[in-house]
Amino acid sequence: MTVCRYLFIVLFVAGLSVVTVQAQTPATVETITAEELKAKLAGNEPITIIDVRSPQGYAASTTTMKGAIHFKGRKIKSRLKYAPLKDLSKDREIVIYCACPNDESSISAAQVLKESGFKRVRVLQGGWNGWLQVKGPVEPRVKT
Repeated sequence: MTVCRYLFIVLFVAGLSVVTVQAQTPATVETITAEELKAKLAGNEPITIIDVRSPQGYAASTTTMKGAIHFKGRKIKSRLKYAPLKDLSKDREIVIYCACPNDESSISAAQVLKESGFKRVRVLQGGWNGWLQVKGPVEPRVKT
C-alpha cells in the first residue's frame, strides 16, 4: 500500500469519526414530566409555556395547554426579536411542548432558546399527549 493511499484511508476514517461525534452531541436539554409541570402550575409558579406543535396539529386541535403561546418550531429563532419572547427574562422558566413521538420539535426549539441565552428551558416529556394523559389544564385554542 502506498503512503498516499494509507494516509487517505486514515484521514477518511478520522473524518467520519468527527462527523459522527458532532452528530451525536447536540446541546443538552432538560426535561420535565407532565405531573411535575402540573404541580408547578397548580402552585402558580411563573412559567412560560410554548406550544410548537405543527401548524396542522395545532389547527386540528380545539385546545391548547392553559396559558401556552404557539409558535412554529422552525420560526422560533426569528421570533426572538419580537414580543413576547424578546421581553422574557433569560432566567424565566420556559417549558416547550409538541406532539412529536420523541419530542423532536420541542428539543430543537429548546436548543435554539438555550443557544440564545435562556437558562431555564425544559422540554415536556411526552408533549401534548402526555399532558392530556395527566388531565393537565387546557383552554380553547386561539383561532388564527
